[in-house]
Amino acid sequence: MPYSNTQVKLASRPTGLPIPENFTIETSAVPALQAGQVLIKNELLSLDPAMRGWMNAGRSYIPPVGIGEVMRALGAGQVVESQHPAFAVGDYVTGGLQVQQYALREGETAANPAHPGFLQKVDTRHAPLETYLSTLGMTGMTAYFGLLNTGQPKASETVVVSGAAGAVGSVVGQIAKLKGCRVVGLAGEQEKCDYCVQELGFDACINYKTEDVRQALRVACPEGIDVYFDNVGGEILDLVLEQIRLRARIVICGAISQYNNTTPVKGPANYLSLLVNRARMEGIVVFDNAAHYGEAAREMAGWLREGQLKAPKVQVEHGVENFLPALLKLFSGQNFGKLVLAP
Repeated sequence: MPYSNTQVKLASRPTGLPIPENFTIETSAVPALQAGQVLIKNELLSLDPAMRGWMNAGRSYIPPVGIGEVMRALGAGQVVESQHPAFAVGDYVTGGLQVQQYALREGETAANPAHPGFLQKVDTRHAPLETYLSTLGMTGMTAYFGLLNTGQPKASETVVVSGAAGAVGSVVGQIAKLKGCRVVGLAGEQEKCDYCVQELGFDACINYKTEDVRQALRVACPEGIDVYFDNVGGEILDLVLEQIRLRARIVICGAISQYNNTTPVKGPANYLSLLVNRARMEGIVVFDNAAHYGEAAREMAGWLREGQLKAPKVQVEHGVENFLPALLKLFSGQNFGKLVLAP
């Protein structure tokens, strides 16, 4: 009996915030498996700010989703049929599973997670499935390589991270603490700030919606800022640049405040601070580090086992047809921690 599969496809490219008319929701039967193929029932799909960029045409670090194609998403699921010897029914996997209920994939997969055919087995005896989409998945890898390779924090330095309670920011702050740094977060709700300080061990967290960020940064970072891990861009980036120290490192991971602009993206007006302080601003694309995911995952898994690192909170939304309203929670701040969709 064939499986019925509901898929979300990109119908047109959004201008500003995506709207329902930018997508179609279609249901069809899954075709019979051919030799070498694997059928996965998607259990969790990762909802990430990067999805907004994938909807745009133009040059980027990864090709855009084509019009009429199933919306790209990293996900985790269970093999329900297999015509490939490396994958057995019951195996759990992660990979580019797309916004749909079932994913039909070739068993021979690419090594780089940027490739749409990427597929890898995971062991849920070692960690919950959602952890493979957060701390041990792309958001965790982004935090690990962005902070340690690009930010290069040193013990006793001050690290500031925006989006501090989010899937990436919460891991960045914890790793910085493990490395002996003073850590200051920025978040948009007091509950999120309290979580960062009381549960994750940040030294301070600034509510950018209710506090004077410029003054709060001066209080929280009296000696200035050595590393800034930027997830939001815009005005916050400019305020941080006012207070960076000599040889500071600015890690550009994302700019969620700018993703849905209908006017030109607001760049850093305060960029001359980089010159004055002989500082460095550098982008991080996690896929560049694919060759070293294994060693990063092993180290972070060890930190999780030892209780030195807490996996982010996970917020689960339900129903593949609710993909868009769930995704938009990222841009309104209605998410707390790692946002996933159970299709």
